[in-house]
Amino acid sequence: MGAPEAGGGGARTPYALSWSGGKDSTLALDRARRAGLEVALLFNIYEGNTGRVRFHGVRRELIEAQADSLGLELLAAHTHPDDYEAVFLGVLDEIGARGLGGVVFGNIHLADIRAWYEERVMARGLEHVEPLWGGAPADLVQEFLDRGFRTRIASVDLARGRREWVGAELTPALAARIAAEEDVDPAGERGEYHTFAFDGPLFRHPVAHRVAGTVEMEGHLLAELLPPAS
Repeated sequence: MGAPEAGGGGARTPYALSWSGGKDSTLALDRARRAGLEVALLFNIYEGNTGRVRFHGVRRELIEAQADSLGLELLAAHTHPDDYEAVFLGVLDEIGARGLGGVVFGNIHLADIRAWYEERVMARGLEHVEPLWGGAPADLVQEFLDRGFRTRIASVDLARGRREWVGAELTPALAARIAAEEDVDPAGERGEYHTFAFDGPLFRHPVAHRVAGTVEMEGHLLAELLPPAS
């Protein structure tokens, strides 16, 4: 693993990390820490009308539970009525006001997505860091699993993924099956699938949850992930 790839600017610490709740943001946090970066804050943007991370389908309560298990502060913000860009810029302003030096992301190879974030982060005088950038998707998935992390497939794009993946734990066998699919990114980088990380070396304890069926939303099939029944 090389050093995290930054977008420019002088390095300042600590950092914030864009947290979706899935394997890529988890591995980005893991790699950033192993490279010596101090990540002091997670931020997550969810939809205010559903209380879920868009497309991932994970409810904000479980995002909060992840942050608690990781021992990190969570800065949560929601869209509606404001649009995503307005909310994201507000989050960047808060990050800057707290004296943090940069933002870590879990992008892999979609240059247009990276550029959108990088432009706005750097315009706020913050460093843009991409620990996973340029990695082979299948290798990153394998690294995540080899490190001892566990994750569950939280949603699939029904136009590109398979229904039977939803709710399943991402094991090496399932990862191999996904990688063998035609025109499917092994890491789901184009949105084929999204995950919910719930255990591993960074977590102080497993994030307790249950799968209570599925729900279809915006062309995605979501696992209905809920806190344990009381």
